[in-house]
Amino acid sequence: MNNDGNASQPRTGGRTARTGVWFVGARGSVATTAVAGCAAVTAGLHPPTGMVTETPPFHGTGLPPLDSLVFGGHDTADCPLPKRAEHLTGAGVLPHGLASAVRAELQAADEEIRPGGPLPGDTCSDEELITHFAADLTSFRVRNALARVVVVNVSSTEPLPAPDAVRLPPSSLYAAAALRAGCPYVNFTPSTGLRTPVLRDAAAASGLPHAGRDGKTGQTLLRAVLAPMFVQRALYVRAWSGTNLLGGGDGAALADPGAAAAKNAGKERVLAETLGHTPEGEVHIDDVPALGDWKTAWDHIAFEGFLGSRMILQTIWQGCDSALAAPLVLDLARLVARAHEAGLSGPLPELGFYFKDPDAGPSGLSEQFTALLTFADRLREGK
Repeated sequence: MNNDGNASQPRTGGRTARTGVWFVGARGSVATTAVAGCAAVTAGLHPPTGMVTETPPFHGTGLPPLDSLVFGGHDTADCPLPKRAEHLTGAGVLPHGLASAVRAELQAADEEIRPGGPLPGDTCSDEELITHFAADLTSFRVRNALARVVVVNVSSTEPLPAPDAVRLPPSSLYAAAALRAGCPYVNFTPSTGLRTPVLRDAAAASGLPHAGRDGKTGQTLLRAVLAPMFVQRALYVRAWSGTNLLGGGDGAALADPGAAAAKNAGKERVLAETLGHTPEGEVHIDDVPALGDWKTAWDHIAFEGFLGSRMILQTIWQGCDSALAAPLVLDLARLVARAHEAGLSGPLPELGFYFKDPDAGPSGLSEQFTALLTFADRLREGK
């Protein structure tokens, strides 16, 4: 692995300072794949395929090296990471033998996972939960002598809160705890996170960088590429419909209409902002447990050409969601950690390349990638 990007890393006692990555949803498929994948790449067992931060444009930017990352997190599940990795191997997500090869790293991360919440029947107030979660983060940082900790939400999608809700949704409790503990925050899910009026002022006053929301791994990634093509060729899109077949935890979570609505909002935003109008059609999400961690996304695009000629484009995307998401999650943790080290604060629209519903900036993938490369130059300059 090329270590050119590590030259400007701070050093403690002759060693590169370590960075914490705290997953909300730490025993889920994405977090488990990220921990196992980081260990595999560090050991030279596999190349860093899918990690944009390991490509030449990011050399010399001072990103924390993969071998300096220390993992922990919150989860309400109790399946240990080594066992979870075995399950993912059986499902074809992780290659055969990898779970055994990186068992020590998985076990070390599992020992840093703390109970999440709120659990059914929990009588703790929002304030009590935030205080408890923040204490877990602070303890993690101190116990491991970490330079900083980046909190990354990779938990199951939650429904959008009701306008009259009196309690914060779970994702916002963890986001509030991150702010209180002085930790940069990444929301890789469609859940609310920092995007609630209750946390808006706190996020602005914290001086911390943050990024989100909803990682762009498959269907929306393709939409972000195709939609600009229609605009640039002056072809009018009449309708754009889609269907997602999902298994595993995502499929079960998104069977809830409220959670599915939160997920689809980002998909629709890409089309509306790029095309300049909202075409007919909807995205449907179907839970197919037999698919496990694999997904199929189908799009049907009806567009109009010269002299009103009616045409159709259909696409099929089949992939493993965890394997698509894990390298992006590692990228984001490193980028946001470096932004924090460089003294940047507030939302990071330059990271819109990774999200369906970014904080700001263009929707087209090419423009987003240009913004990301500019951000890399900014990090290289240390500001």
